[in-house]
Amino acid sequence: MVILTGKTVTFDEVKRVVFGNEKVKLATETCINIEANRETVDKLIMDKKTMYGINTGFGKFSDVVIEDTDLDDLQLNLIHSHACGVGEPFSESIIRAMLLLRANALTQGYSGVRLVVVNQLLNLLNSGIHPVVPQQGSLGASGDLAPLSHLALGLMGEGDVIYQGEKMTAFDALHREGIKPLTLKAKEGLALINGTQAMTAVGVITYLEAEKLLHQSELISAMTMEGLQGIIDAFDTDLHAARGHQEQMDVAERMRNSLADSTLITRQGELRVQDAYSIRCIPQVLGACWQTINYAKDKLFTEMNAVTDNPLIFSDQDKVISGGNFHGEPIAFAMDFIKLGIAETANISERRIERLVNPQLNDLPAFLSPNPGLESGAMIMQYSAASLVSENKTLAHPASVDSIPSSANQEDHVSMGTIAARHALQMLQNARHVVAIELICSMQAVEYRGTDQMGTLTKEFYKKAREIVPNITADRIFATDITNLTNWLKEDAHSNVSLKGGVFHE
Repeated sequence: MVILTGKTVTFDEVKRVVFGNEKVKLATETCINIEANRETVDKLIMDKKTMYGINTGFGKFSDVVIEDTDLDDLQLNLIHSHACGVGEPFSESIIRAMLLLRANALTQGYSGVRLVVVNQLLNLLNSGIHPVVPQQGSLGASGDLAPLSHLALGLMGEGDVIYQGEKMTAFDALHREGIKPLTLKAKEGLALINGTQAMTAVGVITYLEAEKLLHQSELISAMTMEGLQGIIDAFDTDLHAARGHQEQMDVAERMRNSLADSTLITRQGELRVQDAYSIRCIPQVLGACWQTINYAKDKLFTEMNAVTDNPLIFSDQDKVISGGNFHGEPIAFAMDFIKLGIAETANISERRIERLVNPQLNDLPAFLSPNPGLESGAMIMQYSAASLVSENKTLAHPASVDSIPSSANQEDHVSMGTIAARHALQMLQNARHVVAIELICSMQAVEYRGTDQMGTLTKEFYKKAREIVPNITADRIFATDITNLTNWLKEDAHSNVSLKGGVFHE
């Protein structure tokens, strides 16, 4: 059971809830804070205090004062009018993360909602009712308005959801679970949609998968080194300490540990003096990729436990402050930065694929084909990898450098953070395909060298991967192999197995 306090949710807890379907509930003390905060809102409404989004219109309409009798309709109209997302829906895992993180943000008790609103988010999460939320349509300020409006529809029994693998109306799914549809009161519609939980949810899923993919890429590149009889001296401790980047030193250490007892690797001057950069510079490149991931991790952790609503209600001072915590710039930058690490993980992987298949660059059978000429072997797999890498270069363009004013220039600078996050996840999926292709090629290469000479760790990984994809004895439809291995790598990304320090941890 994950207990929400609003300030302490961790990546591990998100992973357990999103992929392990662990139940969630509120900490007792947070319930008190939420109710006290709501009492402040009700008091200020009775005192006729003008408060943005509570008894005024939204955006450019912020100067329009709303009559008390229309306050509930104001919130309902907000959700209906703002639910205008388009495109393919987010995955159920992302929806689960959105429900969790939105509940966590409201739990701190600054948003002025009733306790029933937060509990309704958790009702859907714990019951596996996942609102259908289109991916496109968010500017990333004032938060993720369109996506979160579609999420809010589900709480109200409106719109469509996915429940037990079936698409149905939210009303029917709530009825099956015995959950009463939510009726919004003053401030609550705005509190549900004024936040960054769509971009943050996508960002968290991207980070979790990218972290595992980088570990997998290190291990696969170690296997590639064995297939190409790479030079281990380039991973020397003193060499990397001389530069001083911790992530670089960590990658080099894991590579040394992975290859510690391999007899397929060589020493400097034994076969050649130096390897190509895609081999020799693995710690420098992947170490830098880790830096982008670690930066994103730090910003995402802060945002997961942040209050991103507007306005915020400070009960101890009877104070309502309109600000801009909904602006997604920190996450936009973080996701644009992590895109660079994802792009380069795939980029250098594709260059190693080329070294594995190109007969001018190695002494292996041309294109790793069992019958070169008659059979093409891995030739076109490299084409696919190159295409994916090129596509990633286009997606890597920073979304955060763009801004289009909205709401009649009242909202004249926006983050485009959700676009950055969506592109990062798309790039991650492309990169996983590329790394899977490298794994297919590296397994074939080490078989030509002799798997009995592999390192303990790389051999263990090789055996597991060979259960998914058999060796190449003749040309076949390799798309199936790539898909199967990609799916296996993704499933492993959500497991509790990690690779740290060159060893597997359960």
